[in-house]
Amino acid sequence: MAAEDSRSSRMYRAAKLMRELLPGDHELGDPLSVSGDKPSHLLARRVAETGSQRPLMRELGLGALQVWQALSEAQGRGRGDAEVAILFTDLVDFSDWALEVGDAVALELLRKVGTEQEAAICGRDGDVVKRLGDGLMAVFADPADAVAAAHEACYRVGALEVHGYRPRMRAGVHVGRPRRLGGDYLGVDVNIAARVAAAASGDEVLVSAPACARLDDGAFELRRRRRFRAKGTPKELEVYSVERPMKSSST
Repeated sequence: MAAEDSRSSRMYRAAKLMRELLPGDHELGDPLSVSGDKPSHLLARRVAETGSQRPLMRELGLGALQVWQALSEAQGRGRGDAEVAILFTDLVDFSDWALEVGDAVALELLRKVGTEQEAAICGRDGDVVKRLGDGLMAVFADPADAVAAAHEACYRVGALEVHGYRPRMRAGVHVGRPRRLGGDYLGVDVNIAARVAAAASGDEVLVSAPACARLDDGAFELRRRRRFRAKGTPKELEVYSVERPMKSSST
């Protein structure tokens, strides 16, 4: 029995390693990384749930889905010719709090934060690309939807409380033509969006000038952020703080 358990353990580790080498998202199936309603995501959640008692079969099944996702999404796409609004979010001062309370409590909060963020994003026709620890990346066809979703997510996350702690979210939105590779997006515009988000304060949504140019006049209150400088962004890039949506159906 011990020899059989050891062999199963080795095969499981090999399957995990294989997934890291395969194309696509090797985190597919993790409750903190799977989001959205794409067929690959829905199947991954089902495989992860039903395979909890058979970890080796779970990893093999998710590996197959991972490759299928990468191939199906890459065919005919991923050439950087489609303009999208890119949203990044994260929590302010989360790391310090997580060190104090430990992994179990921190993960409890992250799952709740992820649920609220995903509801706001999917409710505005956004697509969650990936979870990034205490934040995420999402894309939208309409920049106005990205900004409105960011505000709603800030509101939803700010209403949470875990062990007396109330998280504060910040967000950044940029418009560009990143290259799509599998389930991910790559390129300078992705880096710019991440830098814009990192410059925001708690409960603040920052929007780059290219994204602002695609918003309807009067739809949002904008305030120019002075002295915005971030590594990997154009020196002339202007960034605006969105005070609040003037017209929003969010709660």
